[in-house]
Amino acid sequence: MTEPRSDLSVLRRARWLLTAQLAGAVTIVVLMVGGLSVGMMLAEQHRDAERNLQAYALRGDVEHPPPCVWMFATEGTQLRRTPGAPIALPVADVMAEVAQTGVTQVQERRVAGLDYLIGTQRLGSSVVQVVIDLRYQMQERQRLYAALSVAELAGLVAAVVAGTVLARRAMAPLEDALCRQTRFVADASHELRTPLTRLRVRAQLLARETADAEVLKLVADTEDMAAVIDDLLLSAQLRGTGARTAPPVGLAAVASAVVAAESARAEATGVELSLHLRDPADRYVVSGIEPALRRVVSALVDNALGHTFAGDRIAVELGRRDRAVLLSVRDTGVGLEPADVSRIFERFARGQSSPPGGGRRFGLGLALVREVVQGHGGSVTAAGAPGAGATFTVVLPSALKAATPPAAEVGGKVPLAGAV
Repeated sequence: MTEPRSDLSVLRRARWLLTAQLAGAVTIVVLMVGGLSVGMMLAEQHRDAERNLQAYALRGDVEHPPPCVWMFATEGTQLRRTPGAPIALPVADVMAEVAQTGVTQVQERRVAGLDYLIGTQRLGSSVVQVVIDLRYQMQERQRLYAALSVAELAGLVAAVVAGTVLARRAMAPLEDALCRQTRFVADASHELRTPLTRLRVRAQLLARETADAEVLKLVADTEDMAAVIDDLLLSAQLRGTGARTAPPVGLAAVASAVVAAESARAEATGVELSLHLRDPADRYVVSGIEPALRRVVSALVDNALGHTFAGDRIAVELGRRDRAVLLSVRDTGVGLEPADVSRIFERFARGQSSPPGGGRRFGLGLALVREVVQGHGGSVTAAGAPGAGATFTVVLPSALKAATPPAAEVGGKVPLAGAV
């Protein structure tokens, strides 16, 4: 089944976005639960330690304290200490301060590279300092942190897997619908081309035999209908093939052919149409579908002719920037209204500054231009102001493998028929 790659790429991005959102939500939930668990554990450890400090100070034996606890007490000028207590203990300055103020102090302090919880209080004429080694509490915290890290990693992996499966199932009906839609458009357009071609030929033969105005209108109508069918088929072709992996196309030759084809029409309306190359023609090579790119240039030139009058100028210019090829169609016509810039690439949209009578409508208009350009991995923008003309710029990835220094600009106009 032919796949609409441009639309499917959007669905794939949406699928990955949905997966990332689900993974992010699971990560946040696990982090919140883990943070709450750690906070509760730390608070409970601190409360237990303070209760133990108070109990040991009141009822503990300096000579025989519980494991990992050391006690120190002053009796007059003598200091009693737990046998085997670290040499760096007790914290004498804290004991002296409590002896002077009588205010009990409980604090965590690092002494000689180890963390202790130290409680110091005055009991009668003596000062008692109880020191609890925190290394076991630290080990318990580290085990909790490790468990939370494993749970976070497992939750993230599960979220990615579940998100991928769920997103794929959610997007599958849309992908199938897009495939069916593209195939239907391609098949319908292809089937319509044969009877429409016969109708065009008969209308043209009839027009040769008679100069009746209605027959001439019939010929024009069949040409317009053929353009619409071509646009629909081209749109389906772009969705069903990888334009960016297509053979190289010389954009200078395409632009030259379009300008040559439209020069008679421009001359008849008194508009100057020219082509300018800033580098040699062989520097403007892109990967894509040549008929599609020709329709892009034709649509932009047609749009410019529809918004210019006698004495105006239209310049088709080709240039390079980094690894991209730039094609711009610049005119000195009626320009663009500010509101048109945001909607001019919508389907069947027409600028508010169109000349009387509406000018020509080029099939699906500038919307097809954007679709073709995006299908080729590029972008198209419009700029202009009322009465100051308009400029449409197409940027396409260059198909040249190695960038070489640009040659001197090719000055003046370029011969139109087969010279590039």
